[in-house]
Amino acid sequence: MGVVFGDIGTSPLYAMREALRHSRSGGSAELSVLGVVSLVTWALILIVTVKYVVFLMRADNKGEGGTLALMALAQRIVPKRSGLVLLLGMLGASLFYGDGIITPAVSVLAAVEGVRDAPGAPHALAELVVPISIGILVALFLVQSRGTASVARFFGPITALWFLVLAGLGLFHLKDDLSVFRGLSPHYGVIFLFQNGFLGFAILGSVFLAVTGAEALYADMGHFGRNPIRAAWLFLVLPCLLLNYLGQGALVLHRPAAAVDPFYKMIPHPIYWPVLILVTVATVIASQAVITGAFSMTQQAVQLGLFPRISIRRTSETQAGQIFVPQVNTLLMIGVVVLLVMFRTSSNLAAAYGIAVTGAMFVDTLLFFVIVRWMWKRPIWQAALASTGFGILDVTFISSNLLKIPQGAWLPLALGAGLVTIMVTWTRGAQILTEKTRRDSVPLIELSEILKARAPYRAPGTAVFLTSDPEMAPVALMHNLKHNKVLHEKNIILTLHTAETPRVSESQRVRIEPVNDDFKKVIVNYGFMESPNVPRALALCRKLGLKFDIMATSFFLGRRSVVPSAQSGMPLWQDKLFIFLMRNAANPTDFYKIPPGRVVEMGAQVTV
Repeated sequence: MGVVFGDIGTSPLYAMREALRHSRSGGSAELSVLGVVSLVTWALILIVTVKYVVFLMRADNKGEGGTLALMALAQRIVPKRSGLVLLLGMLGASLFYGDGIITPAVSVLAAVEGVRDAPGAPHALAELVVPISIGILVALFLVQSRGTASVARFFGPITALWFLVLAGLGLFHLKDDLSVFRGLSPHYGVIFLFQNGFLGFAILGSVFLAVTGAEALYADMGHFGRNPIRAAWLFLVLPCLLLNYLGQGALVLHRPAAAVDPFYKMIPHPIYWPVLILVTVATVIASQAVITGAFSMTQQAVQLGLFPRISIRRTSETQAGQIFVPQVNTLLMIGVVVLLVMFRTSSNLAAAYGIAVTGAMFVDTLLFFVIVRWMWKRPIWQAALASTGFGILDVTFISSNLLKIPQGAWLPLALGAGLVTIMVTWTRGAQILTEKTRRDSVPLIELSEILKARAPYRAPGTAVFLTSDPEMAPVALMHNLKHNKVLHEKNIILTLHTAETPRVSESQRVRIEPVNDDFKKVIVNYGFMESPNVPRALALCRKLGLKFDIMATSFFLGRRSVVPSAQSGMPLWQDKLFIFLMRNAANPTDFYKIPPGRVVEMGAQVTV
């Protein structure tokens, strides 16, 4: 379970430091420390504990959490399908990718920066912070293709040890100034904000760094379950984090110069190097959590039709969540390296950090309104009240983080905007293509009647025609009749349907609908967390009485050559983007695990 809390567990490295670095409370160092401790404490309580652990974890989609799981659940329960819900899902997913690039960079860089204060560390080592960070992260990305199952078993114990060390360091320094416990009172945070004026509002963006792992915590719920995460948070993680922040505060009250980097200043010299190594390992685990989350998010987005087909490999036969997405891994690695070279220090990166997570949290809040109103069947005023309370918190932190745009917060926003554009273009283009194909196609029932009147030559064996619309004759079938003038003895019209649930039970996987003696429709259902496997699905068909020899079966796929058109319903630039995405989509033969030697592709030209 280490990956669940890995992200939020590294926040003590920089959250307190950044908040104190920006504070100027009228010359009162004491009020600065107590105010920051108060704000961090209540951010952890209100945002992570109340919003996510208590409320949003009740809004799960068959046990799965995260923005796309919440979007799919909302789409399933609203009275009619909503384009706004779909757009919110796109926004949340896009912002998560922005977080996915920044989190590994800022976490590992903040850990490696500890060598600058390490006793006995050579000066040359301090100059190599960025190259060392790049080396660690590149190595982490390079091992993703081998899977993490062999090392993941150590993540939980290491992360538990990390939190106990955080608590121990905090307890060790509480004696420096026990008056730091005053910071648990919220009124110190309020006074601090009012005395700092506009600067206090800006400091909230740094305070938010303490809770940036909350969205990842919610997204990982499907891997470990709601109750284990709640128990671990309430009885281990939250107490350890609070003790560490209180310890940092006590240290700075006792020794104000420690505000420059309070976390590393609180480590006693005799154990500095072991703790530094543990810090680095903990940040690698946090980075692994985000990378795995990006893979999982991509799989969900592809299955829900938000992205084109992307090659997704399974790295474990027993663990459903162990997947590897080569394209996403490469793009994340390049993005992380570019960030490290551009920003150089964790303080600079912290300016870009937070805006993506606050945006994703606000999306969760808006979707939460749908859950309260239609899933929990509460009156609209109760749904609005619940969402407004969390929404005010989210908007406050979003507004504060927007002040960081000139310092680097523009980066995740630009990345998110680009990904939303891709998602909107893909979904709209696919919709236009489906509508045009349907207009140009013949209903399957009508075609079967025509074939009765003019029977073509019957070839032995079984033909499987993949199509997204089982009511219409597939394009590949029409071209086979037109050019080859043959019809197989058995013809299966196969449609793969993605359910708005994470997984589909084997008993609900396949549905067979006979059309006549020549055609049978087969609908195969997959959850948005599952990878399609056509041969395995057809094996279930044999158990249901649809018998055929897989090695005497031909799979017909329609390959469409798309041409842009100014009259398609999308601007020409979007047409070209959609065509680019189609051309770079994963081969359907590989994506659906179809035996390559049994595939026949039939081409057609379509304008969009």
